[in-house]
Amino acid sequence: MTRDGYGQAYQRGFELTVRFLLSRGARCDNASEVAQAAWVRGWERLSQLRNESVVITWVNTIALNLYRCLIRREPLDQTLPKLRGKTVGIDLAAIDVARVLTFCRPRDRILLEQYLTGVTTAEIAQQQGVTKTAIRIRLLRARRDARSRVERRTIPARGSDALDIAKCNAA
Repeated sequence: MTRDGYGQAYQRGFELTVRFLLSRGARCDNASEVAQAAWVRGWERLSQLRNESVVITWVNTIALNLYRCLIRREPLDQTLPKLRGKTVGIDLAAIDVARVLTFCRPRDRILLEQYLTGVTTAEIAQQQGVTKTAIRIRLLRARRDARSRVERRTIPARGSDALDIAKCNAA
């Protein structure tokens, strides 16, 4: 591909590359920077292009790889925004966990409580005289059972509300 041909492809394809990156979740400022870097890298490696008719697709692939590298380098931890106004000192998550644990079978409840208090699977396995794998499987089953029990308890309430609304509409 000639220098002029690549220049024309750049003029046609730069905005397409930016839109491609935006469709992949890139922010506006990142998308244009990554698109520019991809077209530069394409120019640097123009000798590797085998088919001139797919230059935009080729550069878009370079752009996607550059964007993925950028995402990997971004910090995974982000600070949470400060809450304005009064903050409630009630731990709602603990209340929810306590409510869910009431739906569990006693054996599952004991196992889940141990795990939630920070006891490792190895320690639980040693206490019960089984393998860590057995404890992981028991924990998985206990969580699934708890989820299904909670869902069974909440679905009838929604259904009864729907029946009440249907009765009101009929009357």
